[in-house]
Amino acid sequence: MACLDLFAGSGALGFEALSRGAVSAVMVEKDPGALRALRENAQKLGAAGLTVVRGDALEFARETLLRFDVVFVDPPYRLGVQAAALALVRGLLAARGRVYVESASVFEPARGWTILKSSRAGNVHFHLLAGEIDDQGGIPGNV
Repeated sequence: MACLDLFAGSGALGFEALSRGAVSAVMVEKDPGALRALRENAQKLGAAGLTVVRGDALEFARETLLRFDVVFVDPPYRLGVQAAALALVRGLLAARGRVYVESASVFEPARGWTILKSSRAGNVHFHLLAGEIDDQGGIPGNV
């Protein structure tokens, strides 16, 4: 399983995925302090299969050619970029891929996504999503 931790921050989601058997994880972070801590923690943990990317999460999602089985979308809530990130990660998902989204409130994904699970822990709302499969061979709209 390949994972992408956009807006990695502490890297908790990516490190947890690796500890539970993910073959690889890419963590994207632009904050220099968080980036330094990610690299230090990766070294301390001996995190095999980890790639830490310095950069903007949305730019990475727009430009990468990689595909992932799980994408974690947990940006700082004040940014309000969950919907923008979700629009970009659709093209990054492997077949049957999933997206985990965290937000400060209930998150309603755009059309084309199915909520598989949704719950709340304290002030954090989390959602597990899958892209809906169309019956038009990937061609949008009515044919």
